[in-house]
Amino acid sequence: MPLLALTGISKRFGAHRALDEVSLAVEPGEVVAIIGRSGSGKSTLLRVINGLERPDSGTIAFDGKVLAPTGHQTRALRREIGIVFQSYNLFPHLSVERNITLGPTVAKGMRLPAARELARRVLAMVDLEDKIDAYPQQLSGGEQQRVAIARALAMEPRLVLFDEITAALDPELIGEVVRVLERLAQGGMTMVLVTHEMGFARKSADTIVFMHAGRVWEKGPPAKLFGAPHTPELASFIDAILSVDPAAKRRAG
Repeated sequence: MPLLALTGISKRFGAHRALDEVSLAVEPGEVVAIIGRSGSGKSTLLRVINGLERPDSGTIAFDGKVLAPTGHQTRALRREIGIVFQSYNLFPHLSVERNITLGPTVAKGMRLPAARELARRVLAMVDLEDKIDAYPQQLSGGEQQRVAIARALAMEPRLVLFDEITAALDPELIGEVVRVLERLAQGGMTMVLVTHEMGFARKSADTIVFMHAGRVWEKGPPAKLFGAPHTPELASFIDAILSVDPAAKRRAG
């Protein structure tokens, strides 16, 4: 049984159809990388999965249960599905430790001493245990993004969504975040990522989903999509990514 199953998901913003009959299944432990041009619906799809946007039609099933569009189910879903954005969204007036412990203590009722121990564990997972007392402004962009990942992990989600989390980083900081993603993938974390990191997608993803015009245009293992694209849209996208970003070409090689 898939951990997550989307069937016929559509979403409009005014006259713009952001998602058009999108269906997708994610198995436990699977790493799914969603690629595509800006405006293809990738981030909207993640927001629908996490309950931040309500689809106009279609169904979402998590762990075999079809979700109703109610506030109660949405709150419960967010305890099971974490999401990390490209903008970090850390609270600047709170320490790294409190940024991480806030969710478990408020949303899950965890006692603060246990949450502090949990914060140390998840920071160790992203190689930032020594930054537990720091504040966001004292960290580099890559470190802030790794704290955001640790904060998501502290909720002990069964699925984590990543929305272009390297897009706001300088090239030299991308590698440290990608290495964390690779370790999570190797550890069996179920992940859905919107990414332009073709090297990570090719190396660590089980499934590549290419979105175009709000639809799933192609889907399959990395070797199939990168090696022999079936559509000119995917071939053109891959060529554009690798020609515009030489660093991406090296990482994808």
